[in-house]
Amino acid sequence: MHKLNGEKTMNITKKISVLITSLFLVLNLSTSSFADGHSKKILFSIKGPGSGNPFWASVEKGAKEEAKKLGVKLILIAPPQEGDVQAQVNQLEDQIAKGVDAIALAPSDPNALAPIVDDAIKSGIPVVFVDTAGSNKGVTFIGTNNKNGAELAAKYICDNTPKGSDVAILTGIESQSTALLRRDGAIKGFKGCGLKLVATQTAEWDTAKGRSVTESILVKNPNIKAIFGSNDNMALGAIQALKDAGMKDVVVVGFDATPDAAKSILAGDMTATVAQFSYNMGAYGVKYALDLANGKKIDPNIDTGTQLVTKKNAKDFK
Repeated sequence: MHKLNGEKTMNITKKISVLITSLFLVLNLSTSSFADGHSKKILFSIKGPGSGNPFWASVEKGAKEEAKKLGVKLILIAPPQEGDVQAQVNQLEDQIAKGVDAIALAPSDPNALAPIVDDAIKSGIPVVFVDTAGSNKGVTFIGTNNKNGAELAAKYICDNTPKGSDVAILTGIESQSTALLRRDGAIKGFKGCGLKLVATQTAEWDTAKGRSVTESILVKNPNIKAIFGSNDNMALGAIQALKDAGMKDVVVVGFDATPDAAKSILAGDMTATVAQFSYNMGAYGVKYALDLANGKKIDPNIDTGTQLVTKKNAKDFK
């Protein structure tokens, strides 16, 4: 009798042990993908609100989905409008004071934000730059090779515009390396193929400004045959100005491959654009900021890629 009870007790103990082990394995498996991000707080500061710009909306989506996948607590902030440097500075200072483990930053003005980045790194908070490279040495840049992308756009214009034709460039906010690299890449491409660059003016990434700046360019240069808009917003503005002027056969190439640009290409308005994978910028920003927070080393430059988008593949970007 005692032996039987002893065997029953041993069997029950074994079953309990197996259940505990199984439960531990299940819990371990269900949380393994969150292990690296558990309780980590990542601050992601972008240049402008996603609600007003498809590019930043895509960056936000990538960041949010990657944060969910990794179990990261994501704090996503943006100034009320792109180019509001002081608002971005204030937001960053406020969130850093509250405490974060790492920062992914798309700087609206690299020089203005450099002191904050230096202070964060000195206090043990690692930083990665997204979309626009900062001026701080030794900080990883995650984004497009903007100069190469602009050269790709320029080559397409060269291949589809008669040699010696008048062309123009609409640039972004010129305190940003992104704008300067795209401008310089396009200039290099145009000079290399013998096109005549008659105007290079900033429209500050904005559609309405792209339209008004193009109107001014057309007054002085009515024989324009091609326009490179350093982002799709400005290119779409340029298209509207060309329509207003009754000019139909002007090649217009943008940069970003937003859904609006893809629709414009399919409609026969915009000629082409250069895709930069904004979703990847958001996702990689979170992923590599987390790696730094966990003491891992990452490459100094992480290219998110570029691709020429024409009528042949525009459907993929709608």
